[in-house]
Amino acid sequence: MTRRREVKDGIKLRAQDGDIGESWWADKWLRALEGFGWQSRLDRGKHYARTGQVMEYEIRPGKVSAKVQGSRRKPYQVRVRVRQLDAGTWSRVARMMSSRAVFAAKLLAGEMPRDIEDAFRSANASLFPKSGRDLKMSCSCPDVATPCKHIAAVYYVIGEAFDRDPWLIFELRGRPRDQLLQQLRGGRPQARGTSVKEVAPPLDPMDFWGDAPEVEVKVRPPMAPMAILRRLGAPAFWTGSRDFWAEMEKIYYSAGCRAIDLAYALG
Repeated sequence: MTRRREVKDGIKLRAQDGDIGESWWADKWLRALEGFGWQSRLDRGKHYARTGQVMEYEIRPGKVSAKVQGSRRKPYQVRVRVRQLDAGTWSRVARMMSSRAVFAAKLLAGEMPRDIEDAFRSANASLFPKSGRDLKMSCSCPDVATPCKHIAAVYYVIGEAFDRDPWLIFELRGRPRDQLLQQLRGGRPQARGTSVKEVAPPLDPMDFWGDAPEVEVKVRPPMAPMAILRRLGAPAFWTGSRDFWAEMEKIYYSAGCRAIDLAYALG
């Protein structure tokens, strides 16, 4: 059996042992693939991903392109196509998402809402692949089995990419971030040759904010005063004759008291 060639600057998984995927949505992506009966193939690809054999990858609407170093001198070309949702389905999904403030708020904070699939079910669709038929994959390696370990390695690498940016999952299913945000804000993409923009009906503010989680905010002095400033250290440009930390402590204390007064309308 030929050995793989080592890659100097490959993309290594952060998770070098144990489970891959820190977020629930990355885990859901990988569990979906593992549920298609590819476990043994995926296990071999997991080792490739951890040792940095994936050299580069690109995620675009409906497809992933990657280069993976195997045993031959020339890296293998991997292509994965994911079934895109059509425009009508995305319109229905976006309409459902835009009706609930929590969806956009969490996504903009870099988090996938737990109940995001409710929006897709309302449009008779699914965000994550439901079967192997939702995926078409190819690799330039001589292995006749699909997925080969090179394809499997790419699956794990993009799983960690989803950890960092959940919007990539939407892009893979056919909606880049900017386009989806436009729809969530009430716009609709125009068909070619049209001059009239469809305008979303106004939302009742109570309906819009009704599903937003209640957040209790308590304002109190910090347990460690000037924590960030102490971590950064005194600035080099400080030339005052007075002690820097003593002066800053007075300012921080005054500003903190004023912030608490404003928060509770005490003055």
